[in-house]
Amino acid sequence: MPPQKEVKRPLAALLVPDLLELLEESPESIGPQTEEMHPADLADVAEAMPVEKVRAFLAALSSERAAEVLEYLDDDLRTQVLEELTAREAADIIEEMTPDERVDALDELDEETADEILSEMGAEAQAETERLLEYDPYTAGGLMTTEFVSVAEDLTVEEALRAVRAMARAGRREAMYTIYTTDTNGRLHGVLSLRELLAAPEGARIAEIAWSDVVSVSPDMLQEEASQIISNYDLVALPVVDKERRLLGVVTVDDAIDVIQEEQTEDAQKFGGMEAIEEPYMQTALPIMIRKRAGWLAVLFIGEMFTSTAMQHYETSLEKAIVLSLFIPLIISSGGNSGSQATSLIIRSLALREVTVRDWWKVAMRELPSGLALGAILGLIGIGRILLWQWMFARGVHVGDFDVAWWHVPRVDLGYNYGKYAIRIALTIGIALVGVVTFGSLTGSMLPFILRRAGFDPASASAPAVATLVDMTGIVIYFTVAATMLGGILL
Repeated sequence: MPPQKEVKRPLAALLVPDLLELLEESPESIGPQTEEMHPADLADVAEAMPVEKVRAFLAALSSERAAEVLEYLDDDLRTQVLEELTAREAADIIEEMTPDERVDALDELDEETADEILSEMGAEAQAETERLLEYDPYTAGGLMTTEFVSVAEDLTVEEALRAVRAMARAGRREAMYTIYTTDTNGRLHGVLSLRELLAAPEGARIAEIAWSDVVSVSPDMLQEEASQIISNYDLVALPVVDKERRLLGVVTVDDAIDVIQEEQTEDAQKFGGMEAIEEPYMQTALPIMIRKRAGWLAVLFIGEMFTSTAMQHYETSLEKAIVLSLFIPLIISSGGNSGSQATSLIIRSLALREVTVRDWWKVAMRELPSGLALGAILGLIGIGRILLWQWMFARGVHVGDFDVAWWHVPRVDLGYNYGKYAIRIALTIGIALVGVVTFGSLTGSMLPFILRRAGFDPASASAPAVATLVDMTGIVIYFTVAATMLGGILL
């Protein structure tokens, strides 16, 4: 049977044949043979194996080592492996995982299986896991781990060092490099790094050397907000406290990186005009891929129908002045492009907390002059191109099919006075570009605010959605300007 995932893993591809052979002949030697390998590399090896061999491979490792590998294993494969184990076997491994990873693994299982595994755990691990399971998985409480280091603030440096050594020897600690100080009631009072503790003068009290200004969050804060705080303050770990500021756990930087990556992936997919997919591209089933993309495509297609309706309204004008049709793609694409630029800027600014919903008016006042300036730049380019064509046409220079299409209007109306009408058409294009680009910039910048205010993800204001919205209004703006500039002559 082929490996369960077709992913390039050079190291795993080299090791799998040898490890499979060991698994058949001498499984007890796999542990010693792989003890120097990083758990992430072992997870790659497991994912490159046939599915039915993964359970045996993990069974050949110690419970602690198997737990480390499970933390890096693909979610679907991890769930499948745990479901194949007995509740006792699964509990022995899961109990060795870090608390946050333990909760993630149980969350992925069906409720009955998770309860069976929980019942087989030790009393302390079971109580700790059940407490963490109570938090929403998408909050700081659901993301935090309880493996942190804290000491009483009234200890001396020597006493604190002994306490930290004891905690390190007692078991795994994810956040060993950050030490929190608490009072007798467990309330968070300060923070210092392990380096600061090691460099502190002998005999000093921890309260004297710890930083009292501690950034912390509540357990119900959204995980993306907590991750952003870690990024903004360059933290290794972010303490999570209750209403009385009692220390509940910490969110580590590696978990924050995972959240930021997931959020950016989801936003990028939404911004492309589709629903976010949860699995990697090559692992997403075709029906799911079609379903995620078809909805938005249908909505955008219906939106473009209104653009067609708007163009039908101006059909008579197009018949009289085919020259106007040449610039329709230029006009609507410019509006869509400017709107997409503005949307990208605002969505990213909202995500980074550079702006809030309350700043919509300030943003509008920035985008208005920006849109006017950008429209003027494009308008000048458009005017220059039209006048260049007219100059070439008047001197008999052939420019391809434009010789026919450019001035395909009744000769009697023009009286062969090309220059006069070329200037008017050029001004029509220039003014229309200013209007369309300005409208696109304002629409693209305001749409994320409207969605955020309505409780939706601003990333849903995708570039295709903005372009579709601006297309229809761009046609109306274009022909309104044309009717004003060319009324009584060409229309």
